[in-house]
Amino acid sequence: MLDINLIRKEPEIVRQAIIHRGNDPTPVDEILALDTQRREILARSEQLRAIRNAVSKEIGRMRDDAEREAKKAEMRRVGDEIDALEAALAKIEAQLGELTAALPNLADPRVPIGPDETHNVVLRVVEGTRPPQDFSPKPHWEIGEQLGIIDFERGVKLSGSRFYVLNGWGARLQRGLIAWMLDLRMQQGYEERYLPFMVKAQTLFAAGQLPKFRDNLYHDAEEDFWMVPTAEVPLTNLHGNEILDADDLPRLYAAYTPCFRREKMSAGRDVRGIKRGHQFDKVEMYAFTKPEDSDHYLEKMREDAEATLKELGLTYRVKLLCTGDLSFASRITYDLEVWSPGVGEWLEVSSVSNVGDFQARRANIKFRRTKGAKPEFVHTLNGSGLGLPRTLIAVLENYQQADGSVVVPEALRPYVGADVIRQARP
Repeated sequence: MLDINLIRKEPEIVRQAIIHRGNDPTPVDEILALDTQRREILARSEQLRAIRNAVSKEIGRMRDDAEREAKKAEMRRVGDEIDALEAALAKIEAQLGELTAALPNLADPRVPIGPDETHNVVLRVVEGTRPPQDFSPKPHWEIGEQLGIIDFERGVKLSGSRFYVLNGWGARLQRGLIAWMLDLRMQQGYEERYLPFMVKAQTLFAAGQLPKFRDNLYHDAEEDFWMVPTAEVPLTNLHGNEILDADDLPRLYAAYTPCFRREKMSAGRDVRGIKRGHQFDKVEMYAFTKPEDSDHYLEKMREDAEATLKELGLTYRVKLLCTGDLSFASRITYDLEVWSPGVGEWLEVSSVSNVGDFQARRANIKFRRTKGAKPEFVHTLNGSGLGLPRTLIAVLENYQQADGSVVVPEALRPYVGADVIRQARP
């Protein structure tokens, strides 16, 4: 959530930033108008309360009954006006809350301006250590079906379109990737957390998912539980409504969760395979930092995500997202995309973002620099470390052999229990 003082003092900067993100800036003017009304009501209410307090003291000293009753009647009218102002104030504050909650974060000045992903900037391409394939690589759905490790038919039978079952070594490869990535995060200085996979609406609001992404979330209306779209959501709220000590920052966390999102499927190449689905797994990185340290930890998290791809020996590229492609809460984002030769495309496996104080304001997360100092909002950052199943796709397609088998990357072998996958059954 944006600071209302920023909107008051720099409305044109806020308008332009919102336009650069492809959004309508009209709510800024509505917010300013409502904020003016709010302050006028508060000033009038304060004035009337001061009058009532002063007159109440006078009434206590009055000897004339008629005069006293007249003043009491006058103060009842003042009280009625105060009540009416409070009702108007509550309505205005609710409107202000809705409008400000719908405003996206402002982009960092380093972010390129552009309307969509075509304006993202590729910063570099890092070649993997896998030897080039001297045969025509197959897509992962063919590899998975031939080895018996991906069962699309039974996934559809169980749950419907865009679901699948991983069998035998396929399931162990997925589990091995998750366990290995969590262990790697621990080596990089993160603390592991096991989180609820269902959260309250306020938890999603604080992370910036509600109200904007309501239609993309799965909701149990009876219990008012929401399935997490990413571990970022509960991680954001670990310290909600808390004041941390500066000495305890940064707080670096990592967590695995399944993620649930209503994907809007369209005809085309995304229909095949396991690239997009309503349920997927992800290991998430998260940081709470002092404001002056957040850019440093943005680079650390990007490096940590890159280290995962280097350990797997995969070719990848790093992109800086433009304003029109930033997520709602992000100030600046790096995307890491891995090359997958079977599908012949770059697959996003990680987004690493500095959110600034945007989520901290919504979740009310602050810190004190010294004892007794005024609390300040922390900065928060998040990053995939990494996302599945796209990392699984990249491993299958990059490590496939001409005979149809798949070599298990060396880093994963202790976690999977095999060097080569030749069939589903371990």
